[in-house]
Amino acid sequence: MRLYLAEHKDENPYTYANRVKALRRFFRDFLGRGEVVETFKLPRPPLNIPWVPTREQLREFYEAIDNQAGRIYFLLYAVSGLRRGEALSLRPSDVDEELRMLMPRKRRWGTKNVGVTFYNEEVEELLQDFKPRGFYHRRWIPIACLDFKRVWRRGREKTGLRITPKVLRVWFCCEMARLGVPDRYVDAFCGRVPRSILARHYSDFSPLNLKRIYDSVGLRVLT
Repeated sequence: MRLYLAEHKDENPYTYANRVKALRRFFRDFLGRGEVVETFKLPRPPLNIPWVPTREQLREFYEAIDNQAGRIYFLLYAVSGLRRGEALSLRPSDVDEELRMLMPRKRRWGTKNVGVTFYNEEVEELLQDFKPRGFYHRRWIPIACLDFKRVWRRGREKTGLRITPKVLRVWFCCEMARLGVPDRYVDAFCGRVPRSILARHYSDFSPLNLKRIYDSVGLRVLT
């Protein structure tokens, strides 16, 4: 087994870790021979430093979008921390427009956690002039799949910036941290499970408290 693992030592660390986990599970839980694999160590994952665009780059990309619904989605991803599919699947019943609160649904086959998050006045202003079109009326912000993809492709072509919904989610997390929001509340906005005992059992994750924290930092994208 050591020779087998040595042959794969230089491959992707996540793939190598899966090999180690499979051997551990087989010998420890199936054969009852945990001592055989107790010294097998998992590799440390590499430190991936994500690219975080500046506010000027966000504004440049935003100005390159010529689709009203696309502009709303761009700002929504930047100020809410939602995943790509969570924002696209929002229905009117998932939104409290008085509190500007978003409550994405957890898909039955999904593995990601969902939480409660919010949007700011910039998105609210765009929504006031938004007139839904097409046959996607069940969505809160209707947009055809092809139009959604075209928004990001044209933005990249015009600006040379590879900004995606995931990049905007990263920007949201970094900006909220810069504004002084504790990590456990950033995790809550992004639908991640709290990691520490303090976060899990001694923190107030009620919608009203999250709303207070969100509004207190005055998150903005364009100004």
